[in-house]
This record gives sequence, C-alpha cells and structure tokens, in this order.
Amino acid sequence: MTISLAPSNLATYFNVYAPGSGPGDQAIANSGLTGANVPDLNRFDGMLETSGEYTISVYMMRSAARRNEVSDYTLDVAITGETGPVVTGDYADGLQGGPDYYAVQTTGGGLNLRAGPSAGAGLVAKLANGTQLRNLGCRMTEGRRWCRVATLADPGYEGWAAGDFLVEGTGQVSAPSAFTAGEVGGTSRERVSFAPGSSGAEIQGSLAPGESRSYVIGAGEGQFLYARVAAFGPDMYYQIFNPDGSFLLDQMTAAQEYRGQLWQSGDHVVEVINRGSAETSYSFIVGIE
Repeated sequence: MTISLAPSNLATYFNVYAPGSGPGDQAIANSGLTGANVPDLNRFDGMLETSGEYTISVYMMRSAARRNEVSDYTLDVAITGETGPVVTGDYADGLQGGPDYYAVQTTGGGLNLRAGPSAGAGLVAKLANGTQLRNLGCRMTEGRRWCRVATLADPGYEGWAAGDFLVEGTGQVSAPSAFTAGEVGGTSRERVSFAPGSSGAEIQGSLAPGESRSYVIGAGEGQFLYARVAAFGPDMYYQIFNPDGSFLLDQMTAAQEYRGQLWQSGDHVVEVINRGSAETSYSFIVGIE
C-alpha cells in the first residue's frame, strides 16, 4: 500500500491503523515520522502484514488548530501486488501440535497477551518472564507464529502471544504470573515535571540488563505527546500507556521517535526497557503540546 498526502497546511499529517484498530490505538505508521515505511514526510510505502480494513486518519497539529487554521488536502491511496498465502490451522514445531506447556522467555518488560493473533489486537494482560502457559494451538499470521495460550495460575487469562518469546515449559506454576494492562510495570517509576514556561524535558538515565523504568507524564485529551529515547547502546525499547492502562504505543525500538495526539486525560506512562546484555545509558526526551 502506498499513501501520499498533499496538504495546503504543512501542519497536517496522517496515521495508518491495522485492521481491528483505529484512532486511540497504536498506529502502524505516522506520516510525521520518517522510518522504514515512511520514506518521506506524508508518504507511506509498505507491505501489509494482514488482510482486512485499514484506517487512514488525517489530522492537523493542535497548535495550528488552536489558531483556527484550515487545511485542504489531497489523499492518494494505492494497493498493488498479489496477496500472500493464507495459512490457517497450522501449529508450532513442524506445524504439528507442539509442547503441552510453554514458558515466557523475555529479557525484560513482560510479554503482551492479546485478544487475537495480531499485534493490533486488544491487550488482555502482560505475562511476566517465566510464566507457565497451557498450549492451545499456534498459527502463522502477520509473518510470525502466534500461539493461543492460557495461564495456569489464578487469576486465569486466555489469549494469544507471539511465539518468538515462548519456550517449552514444565507446567509447574511458579511465582511469575500475569498482570493486567492497568498494572503498568517498571523496575522504578519517576514523575516528569516541566520547568516553568517549558513544555518539554530531557532526563538522563541508565538501565541494567532486563531493567525498565517508567516515566509518568500528566497530559490532557487532545494534546500531542512527543517522546524519544536517545540510547547509547543497542537493544533499548520503550512503550507508552494511556491513563486507563491500555496501550497508546506498543513496544518500539529507541531508534524511532513518537509523536501523536492523546485521547485520554490523566497520567500517561512511558516505560523504557533495556533488553540487552549490558548496562546502557540513555536520554529520555519528552514534550507536551
């Protein structure tokens, strides 16, 4: 799919949402941030990982809207190429069955348990490293293996988890378990405050392997959040939670910036995660507009 936006007002951009998601959910691309699928501002060019109805949301930056500015635009969308093979009913380990139990194996931050086999599906819970899960069958979708699993410990959760982070388990319940989206994790938490007259801040930090730190930022519905993690080493990630604990942005690498409009008022949380094998220093840059 290729998308190009030609606005009369340069403060106009668009977000692209995967099937089953829309404004307020994680976008697969923001035309205001260049990257793998956004070679230039206001241009998207990428291969679609799943079939369904995609949503394109065109928006104007809040600063321009406050000045009552108007933007006339032309949006060009094209779909080309053949659809990929549709695989259903397949399973892990040679497409046959797989182990009776899985265990979560991550280096930090927990594993997302989702309502469907898609990175865009709703979040059911987060699974701590080592959580034992019953294997209910796996399938290939969005170019990766997704497994339907159920937790063994109370409270019980059932959903889909990315097979990349699952290894054969023992079926023996141990201390690590699941926590709901509202129980945002983090080895430590820090509230961000801005200097008088400023709408942004830069914070220096360092994380040991597997450690994470959550930054709490108060903001209102309709405002725009900018977040960036300038890491001095590899394997640094971050994710953003809405005040109700749902995902505003699922986990992404520190190499990518985030800028997007907020749809809830209250404390938003940016969790920075070190998934590497060495202690890593970083700068966390955040702004509210």
